[in-house]
Amino acid sequence: MMLVKPARTRPTRAEVRDRILDAALEVFAAEGFAGATIDAIGQAAGFTKGAVYSNFESKDELFLALLDRQFELRSEQFATAFESGGGDTAATGRALSRALLDFVHDNTDYHIVFFEYWLRAVRDPQLRDRLITRRRAAADQALQVVEKAATMPHGPELPGLVQLVVTISAGIAVEEVLRPGAIHPDLLADLITAVLESVPATDD
Repeated sequence: MMLVKPARTRPTRAEVRDRILDAALEVFAAEGFAGATIDAIGQAAGFTKGAVYSNFESKDELFLALLDRQFELRSEQFATAFESGGGDTAATGRALSRALLDFVHDNTDYHIVFFEYWLRAVRDPQLRDRLITRRRAAADQALQVVEKAATMPHGPELPGLVQLVVTISAGIAVEEVLRPGAIHPDLLADLITAVLESVPATDD
C-alpha cells in the first residue's frame, strides 16, 4: 500500500507578511533598529532575505508596517472600550483605562522599538515627515472606529479627544515600560472620565 503524502500548503501572502512583521519586531527589540539586519529578520521568520525584500523595501518600511498594525489593534481596543461603556461616561473611562494599560503591557517590545525609531525621526526630517503622515492616518482610522462605536453623545471635539487619548497612551507607555505598575488604573480612569465629560455633546 502506497502512502500518499499530504499536499504542502503554502502560506498566503498575508501570512508571510505577518510572520515577517512578528520576526522584525522580535529582532528590532533584541538588536536595536540599527543593529537589526534583513538577513536576521528573514531567518527569524523562516524565510530568505529575498522573501523579506519581496514584501518590504527596507527596515523603515517594516517599522511603518508594524506601526500600522499596532494602530489598528489600538483602534479596535478603543472601539471595544466605548462599546463596553454602554454610553456611561465613567464606565467608558474605566474601560479605556484598562485598554490603554493592557495595550502597553501586551506590546512592550513594540513600544521599545517605537521609542528608538521616534528618536531617529526627530533627528531626520525625512523620517519625521513619514512618521507624522503615518500617525495622522492612523489617528484618522481610530477616529472612524470610535465614531461608530461611541454610544454616548459626541460633537465636533471628538477628533481632539481621540488625539488626546492617543497622546496620553504614549506617555503611559514611557512610564509603564520602564516601571510597570507606575500608572494607577483608577487614577487613569478618573482622568479619562474627566476628559470625556469635558467634551460638550451636539444638540439633537
